[in-house]
Parts: sequence; C-alpha cells; structure tokens
Amino acid sequence: MSSHTVYLRPRYAETDQMGVIYHANYLIWMEMGRTEWCKARGFNYKDMEKEGVLLAVVEANCRYLFPARYDDHIAVVTTMPEASRRMVRFEYEIRNADTEKVLSTGFTRHIFCNSSMQPASLPERYHALFEIAPRG
Repeated sequence: MSSHTVYLRPRYAETDQMGVIYHANYLIWMEMGRTEWCKARGFNYKDMEKEGVLLAVVEANCRYLFPARYDDHIAVVTTMPEASRRMVRFEYEIRNADTEKVLSTGFTRHIFCNSSMQPASLPERYHALFEIAPRG
C-alpha cells in the first residue's frame, strides 16, 4: 500500500473562535492529500475528469484527536488501502509534522462515475495506477 505525505501550514482564517482549526478544514486537507497522492502515482485527477472519469465522495469520516492551530506544521499522510473497478477508499492521518503527534484520522470512500454522474467502471488504463490487479 503506497502512501504520500503533503505538508501545509494552516492560515489564521482557518481557525475558529477557540483558536483551533475549524473542523471542516480537515476534509479540505484530506482532498489535498488525495490529489497529491494521485500526482505522486503519475496522474493528474483533473486529466481524469477531462476524460469523463469522476470520483464521487459517497462517505467521509474524520476523527479529531487533538487540535491543530494556526501556523502549525501539518503533515497529511494519505494511503489507499482498498480499490476496485467501481470504488476506492483513501485513509488519512493528519499529524503535527514537528512532533509527529497524530491530530486526526479519517477516510473517504468514492465511486467512479461518468460525466453524467452515473456509477461507472474505472477504465482499464487506470487500473495499475489504482493498484487494481488485471483480470484473469
């Protein structure tokens, strides 16, 4: 199972009244992680969309363990433990990059869709990139 890490520093605008990162921003960070995971595997998600292959989120989960704060050095570690021709699951671990403390964990599950947002099978040319074994 391949992983990829993206680093970021939260902006002040991402904090809430308590001075911690607003909870919805973690989902944005997960999206950043998944996009960069794709690029690290050698393809650009935007190019898949141009070809009519879309990844629709059907489930998202985030467990908040410790708060992230403005200007912390954050690492988003993304893995893809499960993929098929119809669905893919990404898992995320969001850490303080300086202390390695795990701040949150989560996952997203996606189905492959065509440009009309109808469920579709992933084209064969993408199977290796998503670590899907050839049929046979």
